Amino acid sequence: MFNQSSSVSLLYAVEIANTTQNVDVTWSKTTSSHSLTIKIENHKDKEQNHQQQQVKIDLSGSSFWAKKGLKSLEAEGTRVDIYWDFRQAKFSNFPEPSSGFYVSLVSKNAVVLTVGDLKNEAFKRTKKNPAATEASLVSKQEHVHGKRVFYTRTAFGGEESRRENEVVIETSLSGPDDPEMWITVDGVPAIRIMNLNWRFRGNEVVTVSDGVSVEIFWDVHDWLFETSGSSSGLFVFKPKAGFESKTLSFNGGCGDNNDG
Repeated sequence: MFNQSSSVSLLYAVEIANTTQNVDVTWSKTTSSHSLTIKIENHKDKEQNHQQQQVKIDLSGSSFWAKKGLKSLEAEGTRVDIYWDFRQAKFSNFPEPSSGFYVSLVSKNAVVLTVGDLKNEAFKRTKKNPAATEASLVSKQEHVHGKRVFYTRTAFGGEESRRENEVVIETSLSGPDDPEMWITVDGVPAIRIMNLNWRFRGNEVVTVSDGVSVEIFWDVHDWLFETSGSSSGLFVFKPKAGFESKTLSFNGGCGDNNDG
């Protein structure tokens, strides 16, 4: 059985008030809570040591009407309205919905960012058109917990490909044989790392489906040598030239006794 993600953070470059702003969209899920937090970096506030502007949406409530709303905040002195609708959202093992939702940011009579598959519904509700400059996904960072097998998904070919790649990381860290690790993309073996005791950090460039070249970095030192029983491994998947710059940082929390 695959692991379950505890949080997924997506960083977007969004044009607000004629300035490119970093907008962090973080989905978090635990046994007792489920939420979405949207943060906008405000350069003026940053200089004055103020906190980032942010909105937190509770997704754990059972009320049907609580799943649709509107909140506002400011970025660079400009009002930003955040619309959302999760009434039809479908969730799986991931903190973020797989379909049936939208989250839209509106600034100066234009939709500057929309997350989700119901974009047309978002445009109808906000009564605004998309901004002239389209927001771009800069990076995706995911924190997961498991033992031997870790799973995630991302679009290495860019959001325009409309196709997500499935990434599986499997480890064998205990037993009589030397520790090993396998990474597959869309069911096809991409990397097999043997002798992990010596190759616990490294990187390789592989070609995945659709001919996309991806550089994979890994650091599993703590999985092998940390004895606390709650160690982490770090994986970075970075598409090479020819596609928009995007990095997926995959931070897997290992289970008891470093058993993967």
